[in-house]
Amino acid sequence: MLLPEVEYARPATVDEAVSLLATHDGARPLAGGQTIVNVMKARAGAPDVLVDLADLHELRSIGFSSDGRLEIGAMVTYAQLIASSEVEVARPILAEVAATIGDVQVRNRGTVGGNVCVSDPTNHLPPLLAALDATFTIRGQSGERTVSSEEFFVGVYMTAVAEGELLTKVNVPASSGAGDGFAGLTVGKHGTYIVNAAATVSGGAARIAIGCVSATPVSATEMEERLAGGDFSEESARVAAVGLGASLDPPSDVHGSADFRRHLAEVSAVRAVIQAAGRRKG
Repeated sequence: MLLPEVEYARPATVDEAVSLLATHDGARPLAGGQTIVNVMKARAGAPDVLVDLADLHELRSIGFSSDGRLEIGAMVTYAQLIASSEVEVARPILAEVAATIGDVQVRNRGTVGGNVCVSDPTNHLPPLLAALDATFTIRGQSGERTVSSEEFFVGVYMTAVAEGELLTKVNVPASSGAGDGFAGLTVGKHGTYIVNAAATVSGGAARIAIGCVSATPVSATEMEERLAGGDFSEESARVAAVGLGASLDPPSDVHGSADFRRHLAEVSAVRAVIQAAGRRKG
């Protein structure tokens, strides 16, 4: 099916991109195009103006901030995450998870910013970034602001990035000896998730986020509290996860019933915590 006709712009700077997004009603940014192009092909929606971010090289960098946080530009691809020495040093779980997304073509085109801004509950990165306590830098015509993961993910296909704004980077704390884990069940080997869970364990505390059970990543607060004593053995993780599924209200669809997703949430959270605990340093 042919794509619907839309206006097209290819800004040379981030400020120009923000200006285009702010001055054209219905303008949408184009990153890797893995979602928006398919939406347009299906005639499920179309922007009035497509703002191509391909020339914004400053959004393709990976580096460190002055306080040691890993800074990932919104146009960084999954392939870049996998190959990045900075990611390997600071938070290798990001590369591990990126390597499981789609196929080679998808990993070469898909971007970190596109993945999180789509805010698809079945995507890999939202629960992982929530567990890692990432923050998100958003630029508009009035300046920049930074929001937490709890503020960023608003709903299905909805984020804190408003019309006329642009996500510019994702900021992830360096591990500082913390261990990270990720587990779940996908539709096929490299498909989207039915349920996933991410965990980070540092000292005597765990931070756990569950994906695919709600419109946004769900913090497993009660499980975190039960693990606060610092015992992250398999037995303790299983005990801490009891009742986690019952507290969730996931959807039912062709890939799994709500009860199946509740069970998967408990299993995935336990596996993510055990994996994270085993990777702690010091």
